[in-house]
Amino acid sequence: MKKEKAVVVFSGGQDSTTCLFWALDKFEEVVAVTFDYNQRHAAEIECAKAIAEELGVEHHILDMGLLNQLAPNALTRSEIVVKDGTGGSLPSTFVPGRNLLFMSFAGVLASQLGAKHIITGVCETDFSGYPDCRDIFVKSLNVTLNLSMDEQFVIHTPLMWLNKAETWEMADKLGCFSFVRKKTLTCYNGVVSDGCGECPACKLRKQGLEDYLKVRAAI
Repeated sequence: MKKEKAVVVFSGGQDSTTCLFWALDKFEEVVAVTFDYNQRHAAEIECAKAIAEELGVEHHILDMGLLNQLAPNALTRSEIVVKDGTGGSLPSTFVPGRNLLFMSFAGVLASQLGAKHIITGVCETDFSGYPDCRDIFVKSLNVTLNLSMDEQFVIHTPLMWLNKAETWEMADKLGCFSFVRKKTLTCYNGVVSDGCGECPACKLRKQGLEDYLKVRAAI
């Protein structure tokens, strides 16, 4: 894979940044694509831009404002409270169709750039419970993309079966642990680095970090 080109779906968060470093280690040429759907915090876009610039990665920002119009939720409406799903319901942060659209447009971009590889940080073992982060969805979409464009894309999901502690471990092995910890934005309240510490995303990130640091200290 080293001599080939890849497109990374990139938000500037912990997972996608770890995937960006993973791609830089695996492929000769890497391009990042970020989607602006008028999400709750513009800081997410700025964070992604800053990381891509620092790493010298070609970066595309695509306008997906229609998604905001179609899918009111806690990531597109400041008046909707961020909360986990209960009783089998999805979290208020679930954006219907988001990964379907993101991956489809990433495929269109990849076809224009001559890239055969698409990388995304979705993870089925994440506690979010989003249906569009499941392995079966990604495999299905990979087939659909290839059929729709007569291409041979390969969608890579380096984090699919990792928990958050193992994601931190991957970042450490890639030599980007401190970078990911200090410069990424995972927080639903728009706070870079360790975040607000209170939202579901921050709690998941923090618990994973603490679990990994315990393992590393014991080695």
